Amino acid sequence: MSKAKIKTLVPELRFPEFRDAEEWEEKQFGETCKFIRGPFGGSLKKEMFVKDGYAVYEQSHAIHQNYDSFRYYITKEKFNELKRFSVYPNDIIMSCSGTMGKFSIIPDKAKSGVINQALLKLTVNPELNINFIKTTMELSSNQEKLLSQSAGGAIKNIVSVSQIKEIGLYIPPLSEQQKIADCLSSIDELIVAHTQKYEALKAHKKGLMQQLFPAKGETVPKLRFSEFQNSMAWAIKPLSSLLTIGNGKDYKHLSSGNIPVYGSGGYMLSVDKHLYDGESACIGRKGTINKPMFLSGKFWTVDTLFYTHSFKDCSPKFVYLIFQNINWLSHNEAGGVPSLSKTNINRVEVATPSPAEQNRIVECIFSTDDLINTQSQKIESLKTHKKGLMQQLFPVVDEVNT
Repeated sequence: MSKAKIKTLVPELRFPEFRDAEEWEEKQFGETCKFIRGPFGGSLKKEMFVKDGYAVYEQSHAIHQNYDSFRYYITKEKFNELKRFSVYPNDIIMSCSGTMGKFSIIPDKAKSGVINQALLKLTVNPELNINFIKTTMELSSNQEKLLSQSAGGAIKNIVSVSQIKEIGLYIPPLSEQQKIADCLSSIDELIVAHTQKYEALKAHKKGLMQQLFPAKGETVPKLRFSEFQNSMAWAIKPLSSLLTIGNGKDYKHLSSGNIPVYGSGGYMLSVDKHLYDGESACIGRKGTINKPMFLSGKFWTVDTLFYTHSFKDCSPKFVYLIFQNINWLSHNEAGGVPSLSKTNINRVEVATPSPAEQNRIVECIFSTDDLINTQSQKIESLKTHKKGLMQQLFPVVDEVNT
């Protein structure tokens, strides 16, 4: 028995008005758009840039879709010289160097400018829906095809635009394109709205932290809960007087299990034994040293991550908040990979209030963290929902035995 690919040009899920419509048409990517690669060589050099003028669009604009921020500008004369590389509303820009295959549509009020060599400009044919074409190229199957046409190690680059043009796409009638694009765009709008709420909550937490903890060199915070407004100033103590720092250890001699193992970059895998059982504020020893973690229950840490225990007059959760207020990068002891030592950590001086005030601050900040985590989960849920819809709204290539 052998396997043959059978192209089923009808999606699994179709809107009612299109259920009896014809199959989708297969076209090459190059038939749907006009392609222009950003200028190479000496066309755009830093010495040509000016403080204001026509914008230079970079890879970050395709990735982050932030059209209010530009690093570089060129003069009107240079813009006219490079006019074939200029962008207009409803052009699509695609990242084609470094982070490959990120697409963004130029909005109506975007600043006039040109693309650099890390971008590909796509002008979609008028008989096609631009949002549909963008979404089609964001399908995982087409992302894989794009990456297969790139070269390089960690930094990828397009090998040939002509090869990208040969990628096969499935295209329905324009009315069905519009319906699919509208459906997925409505989910995108929800994701954007929830992301904005997520960022607002993070900003709110940052503001609370700045007010609920004393500023550097001070011993009283700007904002204090009413029951502590007439309390004593916070005490300045070295971290060594508040806790004991534990070393992470190698886990390779352990068997697989349900005890999580963490390094400075986060969760790694699970094993059958624990190094510590309880609440602990953790900080990276090497690598990522500026992202504290709060762990609870049984866990294991490797040698890139310190954990804390044996707390004195200070709760583990409050220590975690203290760790978030410390600029750990300023304590870096290495010229290459960032590193911290127990000695350096122990002598860092911090301000601490009474246990009762600590608890009130912990309750306030951790409740905000709960809101932030819930919002993050909503965003991930919407992204998963969109991905599932895309898998059903677009045809797939099936394999059958022949």
